[in-house]
Amino acid sequence: MRAVLQRVDGASVEVDGPAGREMTGDVAGEGLLALVGVTHGDGPEQVAVLARKICELRILAGERSVLDAGAQVLVVSQFTLYGDARKGRRPSWSKAAPGEIAEPLVDDLAAEIRARGVEVSTGRFGAHMRVSLTNDGPFTILLEA
Repeated sequence: MRAVLQRVDGASVEVDGPAGREMTGDVAGEGLLALVGVTHGDGPEQVAVLARKICELRILAGERSVLDAGAQVLVVSQFTLYGDARKGRRPSWSKAAPGEIAEPLVDDLAAEIRARGVEVSTGRFGAHMRVSLTNDGPFTILLEA
């Protein structure tokens, strides 16, 4: 599993629904946006490692974690984190796990973060999403498990 973790001062995700755009998740104020990709062979061990890092990394203001700050996390699935654009002009997505493998693991990650006492919201797996954020710092970290 791979996550791009961004310290934010507000973030949201919208998807197209029957009545137009709808917000499926947001972070109000200080928190983290986690863009999450899943590859073949990922499982519960990778979920546990990422959840712990997301909750305990001391990357918020004053060297606090989301647990210390009582901050929120927005988890958005993003298979493109496993895109390979080294050859040609069209990225390969062969390293990204298919939806039937990736979706439950992204859901498990959100649940594991919640189980640690953090408020979590999410995007909608497989949907075309519009993610908005104010990157605070800017501060962005790549995590791999």
